[in-house]
Amino acid sequence: MELKHLPKAWKRGTDFLGTRYAIMCGAMTWVSESTLVAAISNEGGFGVLAGGNMPAELLAKEISDTREKTKNPFGVNLITVAPAFKQHIEVVIREKCPYVFFAGTIPSGKDIAEVKAAGSRVICFAPVLSLAKRLIKQGIDALVIEGNEAGGHVGPVATSVLAQEFLLNIREVPVFVAGGIGTGEIIAQYLSLGAAGVQLGTRFVAAEECVAHPRFKEAFIRAAARDAMPTSQFDPSLPAIPVRAIVNEGTRDFNRLQLTLLNQLKSGEITREDAMVRLEEFWIGALRRAVVEGDVEHGSLMAGQSVAFVKRVQPVREILDELVAGAEGALARIAGEN
Repeated sequence: MELKHLPKAWKRGTDFLGTRYAIMCGAMTWVSESTLVAAISNEGGFGVLAGGNMPAELLAKEISDTREKTKNPFGVNLITVAPAFKQHIEVVIREKCPYVFFAGTIPSGKDIAEVKAAGSRVICFAPVLSLAKRLIKQGIDALVIEGNEAGGHVGPVATSVLAQEFLLNIREVPVFVAGGIGTGEIIAQYLSLGAAGVQLGTRFVAAEECVAHPRFKEAFIRAAARDAMPTSQFDPSLPAIPVRAIVNEGTRDFNRLQLTLLNQLKSGEITREDAMVRLEEFWIGALRRAVVEGDVEHGSLMAGQSVAFVKRVQPVREILDELVAGAEGALARIAGEN
């Protein structure tokens, strides 16, 4: 379709990403690998590889594989608390990756400077405005704000509130909005507030090109928004970052593990650091069981509340076409054209 309003509305985002659409696919561990990332970039969006906890040599191979499948821009997401994080930085520098995302915790100024010195653009997630301003002073090139409607590890604030806080106060760098986005109509609203673009994850899980197990995709198609719930922290002595996922027996397995670790922590059998590692290891293993093996009962079904908009398995092109058409139509209505 001919686009009249979108090119101007997200020009800052498309100029920054070098893409036709300012729609990024979030880095989902076990899901955002070379096939899906390349498919999204080939269709005009911006795919992002999930570095996650993979060995450094595997990350290098994924970057190489993606480059064989697309000549268009894509990013690489690194988790700052991953065991191989420092090796991952070495990989993206060696591979001359033009876009590097830091997620997990706030990266150090040294990490940012090192990656930027190699010629990469650095994109960071910021949970609060004060940290965003600090990151900007350290030289980051763009921000992603992600509300707690998102899937996986989430913070406490809704996307709609973060959007007002950040988009009305940050002008120095492009800001991309994420969390709970499932339609083009809501994309238009965030663009109207000043967003450079958006990031989605959950809708792309049901893409034909996504390598996730068919049972994993089917669980998303069956789910309603209320089925994707965050986990709870039972005791502040064991900090547990909430994880939003479709509730299943795996959720209850996590709760039981949390209670067991709390008892061990209070009896002195385990340190808090070891307990937190055990919690994170649970999610790593449970997510793999669901995505790769199709264990949708005990595996982790990490999904955002936008799972409500996942209705069927579709090609990436069709998903992007729907989002773009919805956003263009909404912007036309805002302009009073229909």
